[in-house]
Amino acid sequence: MIEETDFETFLYISKNKYQIFVYDQNNLRNLYNEEIKTNEENELNNLSNFLDENIYKIEKMTNNFIRNIILIIEDDKVLNVGISIRKKNYEKHIDQKYLENSLVEVKDIFRENYKDQIIMHMIIVNNDKNESNFLLNNLNNNNDYLFLEINFISIPNSFAHIFDKLLENHQIKIEKYMSASYIKSFFGEGSTELSVMANKLNNGLNKKEVKLVSKNRENMGFFEKFFQLFS
Repeated sequence: MIEETDFETFLYISKNKYQIFVYDQNNLRNLYNEEIKTNEENELNNLSNFLDENIYKIEKMTNNFIRNIILIIEDDKVLNVGISIRKKNYEKHIDQKYLENSLVEVKDIFRENYKDQIIMHMIIVNNDKNESNFLLNNLNNNNDYLFLEINFISIPNSFAHIFDKLLENHQIKIEKYMSASYIKSFFGEGSTELSVMANKLNNGLNKKEVKLVSKNRENMGFFEKFFQLFS
């Protein structure tokens, strides 16, 4: 029996292909990888049949139920939006709490203006590639202003709901949505397997990506969403 915490399950969805991976987080390799070419005709039926067949095989192989899945989407419905803020600093220096509050402010601006969108990725844009961690370099800085530029990658609620309901029929919850274009652009097209790249990003490889955590998690403080930026 393979422990549930030892593997991650990814489902990749595009207009011409479905692919499901089971990634072994201990041995850093795919335990399972199956794909099927598809088209837009009977799209949901094709996906449902694909899931029926492969979920059964995966659960038999791991001797475990799949309860959560990470959905990787490649679709023209994915939205990219950049938001910038420039804030006067009235404190003696910019500390962690000030930065955290500023990130929350930018996120709230996005949600106020794009109410029908689910955020997949929230990425700090920093044009100076020599800086390994932009936020840490701003801590204890006595600049008069803080400037933040954030790139949001999102999908429409209505689009996500389709997959939520479909996977709900299989007693599976979508743990996270990821953009295939973002994953591929971060590593470079054809760098390695999609599941490997997605696993690395999901576990904090990009230090400029803000890790958003659901508010309803037990004992999860609001600012723990930003832990990877300051760790």
